[in-house]
Amino acid sequence: MRTSNSFVLIHGAWHDHHSWDFIVPLLEEVGHYATGIDLPGAGELAQSPASYFENPVDLDAFAVQASPNAFVTQEERNEAVIDLVRECYAEEDQKVILVGHSLGGITVSAVAEMIPNMVSMIIYLSALLLPPQVSAFQMLSRKSMSQRMTPQLYVGDGEKTGAMRINPKSTDPSYLDLVKQTFYGDLSDEEFRFALSTLFPDEPIQVATVPSPITQKRFGRIPRHYIHCRNDKAYPLSGQRDMVHLVDKVMGNKTVVHMLESSHSPFFSQPKALAKILDEIAQS
Repeated sequence: MRTSNSFVLIHGAWHDHHSWDFIVPLLEEVGHYATGIDLPGAGELAQSPASYFENPVDLDAFAVQASPNAFVTQEERNEAVIDLVRECYAEEDQKVILVGHSLGGITVSAVAEMIPNMVSMIIYLSALLLPPQVSAFQMLSRKSMSQRMTPQLYVGDGEKTGAMRINPKSTDPSYLDLVKQTFYGDLSDEEFRFALSTLFPDEPIQVATVPSPITQKRFGRIPRHYIHCRNDKAYPLSGQRDMVHLVDKVMGNKTVVHMLESSHSPFFSQPKALAKILDEIAQS
């Protein structure tokens, strides 16, 4: 049976396909096809330093050990998603809707630029929407992003470990509270424990150094939407709006914006509200 639309869902930093566990069935209930993926270096494909597997984690070693995840490239991530898009395009006989959360915005932008004829629209969920030739690190250093809390979670020196490293196995209540406030401020303690269990520690740092490849001719012709998360502490609302403004100016057209009264992770805290917006965007 032909579905209404095909969604390809791309997770953010330190997350994996479990980000969409509550969203996929809600989209399927209203007739859409939806699928997630573990990007190379994420989820089941993630590699972590040996100290992370000790019980308890050897914090001194964990802060300095090189990351086996450091060699994952953005090109690998792009290709993995392109393969999935092509598969969905062939099976469903229609273009796909790309959805990117957080750091996943880098990947959906690149994929849309590379295969624009297979993408019907792009949806950014409090995600990095980078102007041409701007990297994630460059965007995150802007004044509009100065209040983001994520850097307070970093463990060790990223230039030496090769990773943006966090510690989901921490037993420090203050650190865990910081994780909760950064990503999951509107989750209950039980919901937070589940979300925490899905995280991996090492996000390859080199993916944040890659300039955005988008062009007006290819990426710019695809309708795009941005779902703002008003209470986001990872990417403040000011930063989200700054990205939309910058890209709209360069592309010469408008991103359609939407608002959720949520933290950085509405797929856990407000799945029904998020699925409703995704469905409404698809029907538009």
